[in-house]
Amino acid sequence: MAFFDLFNYWIFIVLMMIGLYTVIVSPNLAKKVIGLSVFQSAIFLFLISLSKVRGGAVPITVPPAELYSNPLPHALVLTAIVVSVSTLAVALAIIINIKQAYGTVEDDEMEKAEGH
Repeated sequence: MAFFDLFNYWIFIVLMMIGLYTVIVSPNLAKKVIGLSVFQSAIFLFLISLSKVRGGAVPITVPPAELYSNPLPHALVLTAIVVSVSTLAVALAIIINIKQAYGTVEDDEMEKAEGH
């Protein structure tokens, strides 16, 4: 197998590591939410990559093909994208409220403001 045969899996690994690194290292809440969004995008890419069958036909063919790609994972990923975008919007709205309440979106500065 050549490198480019598995290119989408390499991109998945890179995106997943970037998202995970951002969530773990960054003290900024907005950056953490963006890192989670990148991580979710990597998972979507992985699920779509797994569902594609090499040499598979579209499931609606006449006469029926012996080997076809299942469209269900694509539909589930499409639904997951809608849910993740709405979750991202709610998370950013909560971050705006945190900024108004504490004056910052940094983890350590909020802990100092609370007195912990």
